Amino acid sequence: MLIRLLKTYLHRYRWLLLAVVLLQLVQTTATLYLPSLNAKIIDRGIATGDHGYIWRIGLIMLAITCVQVCFSIGAVYYGSRTAMGFGRDVRSGLFHKVTDYSTQEVNLFGAPSLITRITNDVQQVQMLVLMTCTLLVAAPITIIGGVIMALREDVGLSGILLFSVPALTIAVGLVISRMVPLYRVMQERIDGINRVLREQIAGMRVVRAFVREPYETERFDVVNTELTDTSLRAGRLMAFMFPIVTVILNGSNVAALWIGADRISNAKMSIGALIAFLSYLAQILMSVMMASFMAVMVPRAAVCAERIQEVLDTPSSVISSSTPITEVATVGSLEFRNVGFHYPGAEAAVLANISFTSLAGQMTAIIGSTGSGKTSLVNLVPRLADATSGSVLVDGVDVRELAPDELWKRIGIVPQKPYLFSGTVATNLRYGKPDATDDELWEALEVAQAKDFVSSMPGGLDARIAQGGTNVSGGQRQRLAIARALVRKPEIYLFDDSFSALDLATDARLRAALAPVTADATVVIVAQRVSTISRADQIIVVEDGEIVGSGTHEQLLRHCPTYIEIVESQATAEAAA
Repeated sequence: MLIRLLKTYLHRYRWLLLAVVLLQLVQTTATLYLPSLNAKIIDRGIATGDHGYIWRIGLIMLAITCVQVCFSIGAVYYGSRTAMGFGRDVRSGLFHKVTDYSTQEVNLFGAPSLITRITNDVQQVQMLVLMTCTLLVAAPITIIGGVIMALREDVGLSGILLFSVPALTIAVGLVISRMVPLYRVMQERIDGINRVLREQIAGMRVVRAFVREPYETERFDVVNTELTDTSLRAGRLMAFMFPIVTVILNGSNVAALWIGADRISNAKMSIGALIAFLSYLAQILMSVMMASFMAVMVPRAAVCAERIQEVLDTPSSVISSSTPITEVATVGSLEFRNVGFHYPGAEAAVLANISFTSLAGQMTAIIGSTGSGKTSLVNLVPRLADATSGSVLVDGVDVRELAPDELWKRIGIVPQKPYLFSGTVATNLRYGKPDATDDELWEALEVAQAKDFVSSMPGGLDARIAQGGTNVSGGQRQRLAIARALVRKPEIYLFDDSFSALDLATDARLRAALAPVTADATVVIVAQRVSTISRADQIIVVEDGEIVGSGTHEQLLRHCPTYIEIVESQATAEAAA
């Protein structure tokens, strides 16, 4: 999965990667050449007292060092551009993939997990790319070049490398093999913390209302402790690796000094060659350690890449047609033909045999008990989910055949849980029509019975709205969401229980003001209160996912027992109140 992800998104950066390799090659070659020049200064310049030679070689070494610094800066710069561009592209790909998902896929992964994958998981893989460009590219060049230069200095002494390099590789490999499962668990623990935090922040009022702070604190402590324990186990293994590297490095140096001193005493090796060999030995083993350090990052990045690729490979259940219809005559009709819907793996269907037609200028109301499938029915129109059987037609065309933009521009939806974005009243109202004028906004607010409270807010249309609309009441949030749909002036209005937070008087005024504005449009209202829908042109009564009654208020009172039961229960409740 890691290789696949890198191949997909690094293809466009192949020239930057080539530049990084070339720059690292020059920088590493310069680094490897310095110990050899240092050995020449020791063996010839210092031994003979030739100060001119020392100055010449010293200036050459200074020039090589300047080249090394410049090329190192260039390699880091281009490596950083590659890594940051890679992270940007992966995040962008994930974002567009997730926004194409239906509710089904979002629920499958969960919002906390999707957030972790787009942020933390991408960051881990991005860091691997950065470290690869700055460390891993140089490591094999240094190891190969260092071995060659060490052999040039003394072949006999180079036998130490036959023991130190394999020993270091095996020791680090054993540690890394135990870290892979820990990193997989660690990412799942991060998902868990995100989930608990989102619940606690979003449900803060409920937590305080039921005095559940100690319980929520304990919940967070549990997931936080689980993540801490996993991180500590991984950290201990990583910390254990560095003493191993130090022992092998120092042991190799001691062996080189021991053997080298004997060879110098027998005139088989010069002092400068021994010092150069020690430098090459340090460079080789440090490169092995850098490669090992990179190898520690690979398991975690591989786990993150697998999680990222899982999202990228999961297709949306709502798929656009390969030959979408982009031009449709404006009719404003909505039709359900034997529509059925069930979630994957569910034993029973949520909806079955739903058939009705709503024409322009008509108001169709949908009523039923909680859990009867009313919201699922409405969600099929804008393709928040697709019907598993039958067809939903807008203007005579199956919504699955319409181009998504063509479908959505015909629909104005007010969801059951109205959501407002952080910004101002104006930015929220213009969400469906960015070029709407202030007069259009005030007109929509007046119809939605929101003009008075918006006028009283500091700034009016420029009044600040918090994320989710948490700084306004539930009823105000609903009215602003209704105004947002009215600003768009679509052909089809979908009100999913959008009047539940309004008092009866405000509800009545809003419906009266709404009637002339939506006179030429198709209006579908999901409601719980009979008073909200009693004047609808047709009322659909849904029970257990099936239509059990259809007609006007008066007709249903005569022949639909379920509707009669709903009316009587609400009449009894109002009388009791």
